[in-house]
Amino acid sequence: MTQAEPGVLVLAATPIGRVGDAPPRLAEELADADVIAAEDTRRLKRLTTELGVTPSGRIVSYFEGNEERRTPALVDSLLDGERVLLVTDAGMPSVSDPGYRLVAAAVEAGVHVTAVPGPSAVLTALAVSGLPVDRFCFEGFLPRKAGERSRRLAGLAKEQRTMVFFEAPHRTEAALAAMAEAWGADRAAAVCRELTKTHEEVRRGPLGELAEWAADGVRGEVTIVVEGAAEAPAISHDEADLLAAVAAREDRGMPRKEAIAEVARLAGLPKREVYQLVHAR
Repeated sequence: MTQAEPGVLVLAATPIGRVGDAPPRLAEELADADVIAAEDTRRLKRLTTELGVTPSGRIVSYFEGNEERRTPALVDSLLDGERVLLVTDAGMPSVSDPGYRLVAAAVEAGVHVTAVPGPSAVLTALAVSGLPVDRFCFEGFLPRKAGERSRRLAGLAKEQRTMVFFEAPHRTEAALAAMAEAWGADRAAAVCRELTKTHEEVRRGPLGELAEWAADGVRGEVTIVVEGAAEAPAISHDEADLLAAVAAREDRGMPRKEAIAEVARLAGLPKREVYQLVHAR
């Protein structure tokens, strides 16, 4: 018996708001897929109805609670030569949505993985934020617990790229307040709410002001875009400037070894040169 050629895993972006934003290929893939793995089968039903599509394949649920258990069966389907389409509630699968486990397992099994590109809350929010877009990073959802959230934000204190976050509406005020405390109330940001939907709103301003605005309550899907940290000024090679820079960092509680390393990096000098200068004095 000849073994079937492996099938194809297709990650399909779905509208984040208006169904008219659906990529043209989405309807074709929904109609022709052998298997549709959907984060919410009820939302999938509404989507196919609005697109005027009748799926010909079988539909299975694939969400955070069952993706680990269901992934092996979907990989088996792929190895049997079937075309498996993965869709989530909105946007691109695996981007803070189910999908990563299945993609990783399919790649390991030698299955071809492709995508139907389309709407993305990350890129849409970044584009309309008014903040720099030449370099950015996506940080997904912040931890729910205050302590863990503060530690995550502290770790991003020196991040110079524009940062994009997803957040639940009922945690938006707390997230903005924590960002203002960690990075300064004057740091520029934008809160993008209900993107591409009827009640779309983009609120721009300093983190402190946005936290106050969010105190009245926020509704809908929320994406937060925050300006990156300013680049630390370079330090001259003058001995007095180097010594002062190291001393200033030690006064703030930074260990001497770390202070020397940071000053050397900012001055563009070997660490040993700054080390020798500090210890000679």
